[in-house]
Amino acid sequence: MATALITGASAGIGEAFARLLAAEKFDLVLVARDVARLEAKATELRNRFGIGVEVLPADLSNTDQLLRVEARLQDQSRPIEVLINNAGFRLIENFFHSDIASENELLEVLVRAPMRLMHSILPAMRERNSGVVINVSSVAGWTTGGTYNASKSYLTVLSESMHTKLLGTKVNVMALCPGFTRTEFHQRGKMTMTGLPNFLWLSADEVVSKAWKSAQAGDPICVPGWQYAILSTFARFGPRPLIRRLGANLRFRRGRKP
Repeated sequence: MATALITGASAGIGEAFARLLAAEKFDLVLVARDVARLEAKATELRNRFGIGVEVLPADLSNTDQLLRVEARLQDQSRPIEVLINNAGFRLIENFFHSDIASENELLEVLVRAPMRLMHSILPAMRERNSGVVINVSSVAGWTTGGTYNASKSYLTVLSESMHTKLLGTKVNVMALCPGFTRTEFHQRGKMTMTGLPNFLWLSADEVVSKAWKSAQAGDPICVPGWQYAILSTFARFGPRPLIRRLGANLRFRRGRKP
């Protein structure tokens, strides 16, 4: 039975990936900071789907803990077939007022960690000519909005680069670029989202279902939802002065995924 490793697996998109892959009969390695929630989720998935589930608690901003996840990916006696880089959080303060330690922590989790985890697993995937990496990016990567958006832009571009380098193999690296998705991300961050129209909200399950189908098809980028297909096209190819102005006018409050 193949094994998938998921970061940020205790809630939201990561938890939805865990349920989908469990239903596909993958064994799982669940990575997140909240040990109690990981253990509860692992028990639920074992009982419901009859699969093996490992719990690997880790804060990916911590180098020593990140190294433990890298070591698991590099353990060729228990190979990982699917890597889902989902862990992340957002700083909501204006760049001029944010704490530099928090800015650095965001880069550690959203940029350094997925880069290092890909670097840990892709050579083995290429050697055996099999594997899937899904990097959970965002449509925000095509707009302006501070360090978070810039980090997502990095992840999308790196995913495209790795996808291109692996053309002709059976290894696929894909950037998943969702829009607003109903998870704990906004609630935990105390973000006020009541003004957002209902049609802009996606469910984590529909995002993950679309992502998995796209990854199986070998797509380099997945943008779930017709509304975000339209909005992302405008963000990618519209006039950059207008895109910059719209991005600069968005404001949230601070939040972090579990």
